[in-house]
Amino acid sequence: MKLQDLHVLMAVVQAGSMGKAALMLNTTQPNISRSIAELEHAFGVRLLDRHRRGIEPTESGRALLDCGVAVFDELRRGVKSIEFLADPTAGDVRIGTTAFLAASFVSALIDRLSRRHSRIRFQLVTGYLETLHRDLSERKVDLLIVRSTGPMTDERLHFEFLFEDRYVVAAGAKNPWTRRRSIQLADLAEERWVLPPRESVIGSIITQAFHAGGFEYPRATVVTDSPHMRVSLLETGRFITVFPSSALKFLTRGAALKVLSVELPAARRPNGMVTVRDRAISPVVQLVIDSARKLAGPMAK
Repeated sequence: MKLQDLHVLMAVVQAGSMGKAALMLNTTQPNISRSIAELEHAFGVRLLDRHRRGIEPTESGRALLDCGVAVFDELRRGVKSIEFLADPTAGDVRIGTTAFLAASFVSALIDRLSRRHSRIRFQLVTGYLETLHRDLSERKVDLLIVRSTGPMTDERLHFEFLFEDRYVVAAGAKNPWTRRRSIQLADLAEERWVLPPRESVIGSIITQAFHAGGFEYPRATVVTDSPHMRVSLLETGRFITVFPSSALKFLTRGAALKVLSVELPAARRPNGMVTVRDRAISPVVQLVIDSARKLAGPMAK
């Protein structure tokens, strides 16, 4: 099997036809057909189904495509590793994370690394956990920095603990509730809440915390995934929210926010890194992992 033929197969599936793939690869359609025929002959199976709407991979074709993605990804990583060995301060790293960790811990991590290694290039991908796990499995990101929702169900993935976050109710310094020494959750039921969507990680934590105290999920005046928008609204003194305590360390620098004296039952979650077992880690990704451990060290204690 030739790598060029594997590359042609991937281009045909991406383009949806051999003619379009030929244009993408700046070659002729007979050359494309020849590469596919040689692959099918080598494996003794049909790799593509042809129909009026275009071309789709067979089950065998999808298995070979998955292999192709892994092969070319490892080649790309090999090239990057060689570049890194030639210059240990340069390289690419792709981090998948949630919106809140991106705005807090991960931003602090990137700031620290970029000051010491100015030629590292970072690509940050944010989303919900299910999508991020899929991106990691499909090699669209190198590692995840996320909150754990429980034991890993995918045996291919490995979670490494960094630090535990407790969750607190926060308000702007101008908010009258900041002057109260003892507050019950019931007292805040009718307040102006600014919260993330219920299906988000923090949304599920809020749901569990309120249900544990015998309360319904608070009615939000504003629903947003944006951590910075939540900080801005809190600073007006009119809104309250639920924050991870780490946000008070990283996200709210310069913002006049206060933690209210109200207990959220069972509102704790571990944060950590997720990688794929038995997948080679490039030197620059290992540098990020080591730096994340150091940054989280004081918080883990």
